[in-house]
Amino acid sequence: MMEKKLLIELLKNKGFSKKIVQAFQKVKREDFVKPEYQQYAYLDGPLPIADKATISQPQTIAFMLDLLEIKDGNNILEIGSGSGYVLALINAMAKKLTLYGVEINPELVERSRKTLPKKIKIIQQSGEEGYPEKAPYDRILVSAAFAEKPVHLIAQLKKGGILVSPVGNYIYKWVKNDEIIEEAYYGFTFVPIQQVTNE
Repeated sequence: MMEKKLLIELLKNKGFSKKIVQAFQKVKREDFVKPEYQQYAYLDGPLPIADKATISQPQTIAFMLDLLEIKDGNNILEIGSGSGYVLALINAMAKKLTLYGVEINPELVERSRKTLPKKIKIIQQSGEEGYPEKAPYDRILVSAAFAEKPVHLIAQLKKGGILVSPVGNYIYKWVKNDEIIEEAYYGFTFVPIQQVTNE
């Protein structure tokens, strides 16, 4: 297996916070990938986890978690939660979190329910419309790319809430205050959300 400590050193050298680095140290990525890919679990790259679905590159995940500014007590939704790796990292980053994952692939839903703590709720359905049933959220993370800005998800945020989502080859961050504050970062590749939400 590729050494975990090399990935941890990479994340430290990139300047990610102690909280993020410790989450990557604590969570075993090999538990969230297929057995045939476990030897590559700590490679800084995406890996296939199911038909059309991948587990994202660790450095990209760390970047998105940094943008998300997770705090104790947050109510958090991940759309396209896959095998549950990112939810496990989020759970390791703060206390008293309420966590929801929306994932349509039944194989991944079953796997993540077995791997994750019971307090993390996984809902099997398309995540394109978010999960308004438990809104509003402090944080929403989208782990697949929308073709257009998912402004409908901003409506599911609390005031002061943060949405982080890929759109095309960008990662966007929106902060919901009296005005919506937007940041955009170019140079990323994600599976299109339509590809992972239409079984």
